[in-house]
Amino acid sequence: MKNAKNHEFTYPVFKKSMKKDYTILIPNMLPVHFKLIGKIMQNYGYNVELLETTGNQIADAGLKSVHNDTCYPALLVIGQFIDALESGRYDKNKTALMITQTGGGCRASNYIHLLRKALEKRGYGYIPVISLNFSGLDKKASFKINIPMAFQLFYSILFGDLIMLLYNQCKPYEIIKNDSEKAENEAFEICNNLFKKGKMISYKTVKNTYKKIIDIFNKVERRTEVKIKVGIVGEIYVKYSPLGNNDLEEFLRSVGAEVVVPGLLDFCMYCVTNSVIDRKLYGKRFIKANTYNFVYKWLLKKQSGVISAIKENSGFTPPVRFDVTMDGVKDYISHGVKMGEGWLLTAEMVELIHAGAGNIVCTQPFGCLPNHIIGKGMIRKIKERNPEANIVAIDYDPGATKINQENRIKLMMSVAKRNLKDYRDIEIDIGAETKSPEISKESKEKDLVNIISSSAASVINSIEASAASVKNSIETSAVSVKTSIEDIINKNKSQKSKTENIS
Repeated sequence: MKNAKNHEFTYPVFKKSMKKDYTILIPNMLPVHFKLIGKIMQNYGYNVELLETTGNQIADAGLKSVHNDTCYPALLVIGQFIDALESGRYDKNKTALMITQTGGGCRASNYIHLLRKALEKRGYGYIPVISLNFSGLDKKASFKINIPMAFQLFYSILFGDLIMLLYNQCKPYEIIKNDSEKAENEAFEICNNLFKKGKMISYKTVKNTYKKIIDIFNKVERRTEVKIKVGIVGEIYVKYSPLGNNDLEEFLRSVGAEVVVPGLLDFCMYCVTNSVIDRKLYGKRFIKANTYNFVYKWLLKKQSGVISAIKENSGFTPPVRFDVTMDGVKDYISHGVKMGEGWLLTAEMVELIHAGAGNIVCTQPFGCLPNHIIGKGMIRKIKERNPEANIVAIDYDPGATKINQENRIKLMMSVAKRNLKDYRDIEIDIGAETKSPEISKESKEKDLVNIISSSAASVINSIEASAASVKNSIETSAVSVKTSIEDIINKNKSQKSKTENIS
């Protein structure tokens, strides 16, 4: 709301007294992690609801509320909030919204201001917006966190990463349908029982919880077949959010892939270590850099605890230590590149290739400049050093069609299947002491047909869209020409009538 006296934009603040009566809505960026975070907040007396709505009406609400050049994640987050407020399910006078802020140079730090302007524009300027950040931004509207709650929120990230990793390694191979979902829900229940208001959780308890979660997923009966591993990297919202990436993980599983998604802890450690890097590059903030370096080493130790638990209690593939991921990108890009996902996005692609998941979908909001540089812009260099890499960059935007996105991913999967077959043929030929693998003519023809079919489908869709556009243009032009001709005829008739009257 505008203050007429000093022309400043003031906004309502969520107060402690609102805690009892207000419903706090949270956008669904990380389905696994945000469920745990929501439960922690509920234990502290907040009435929190995670928005899991989908549909075109969300993007439409976003387009009506903010400028159409606004980056896609902001458009969806704001659209999901507006859609929820106008659904009739909530009392607008007893509702607050919560949004995260990264604190970096990315536009994500400014989403909260875009959201407030959108609320004002739609007539909801009285609804308070809460900022969840650890960067000291928007202090007046920041969510207040005490020490026990901070530790619980941190451990929810570790548990969330572990559950996500184990689920992704079970789901494609499960023998009994939905066993992986049952294991996931059971793991949620164990974690939620651990989080109590004001309770400090010992690290010994955390490690025991790791083992319990791993044991749950160990019980999921799985097939031993080999599936293609496909990694997902990109801008943090479209990488994790089913709403942002058109349910990418589910689509990949439907076409025979095992999904590999780097954990949220890596992004947190990336944010922390950037302050240490700033000290090395620019020689500033000695005390701050040393504090963050201590935090980084502490986080790395906790990550190592998760890795050890997986190795000791299962046959699942653990995540890669963050220091290994960080060192692996040195020959590709500078650690000084840190806008948006920065050097981390390139590092995750290199990490996935080295871990055997060289088939990668790089998700990016159309128009996200940092992502186009560190994602799409680095693909050529990565492929030069890793010829086996099979990377496809997919843009997400209100104008991008799901079918074209999926056709491009299918084309990537066709190449992945061919590469997997070639690799198996090499293994067989080595066993038979044959010098070089031979691919049958029929196999080549079949792969070529698959590739052409996928490309043809994409071309047909583009042609149909162009044809529809041309048809509309022709119809519009025809109406315009018809109107002009009628005007000329009427004008001639009028002049002829005048001439006759004069005669």
